[in-house]
Amino acid sequence: MITYEPFYRTIKDRGITTYKLINVYGVSRSLIDRLKHNKPITTVTIDDLCKILDCQVSDILQYKQE
Repeated sequence: MITYEPFYRTIKDRGITTYKLINVYGVSRSLIDRLKHNKPITTVTIDDLCKILDCQVSDILQYKQE
């Protein structure tokens, strides 16, 4: 299962709130909801998040065996 727990650690470490992602960086509320509920997102979206947060893919998601 893919989990986005690292995403929330990364934004916390960088002092970025979900409010700022939405209102400053133009991230949609539906994307934040998808991340919150570990729903699938595209690799293009992962790439965009890595650019915004200046991080690696492993800072956004991780794989956990169920």
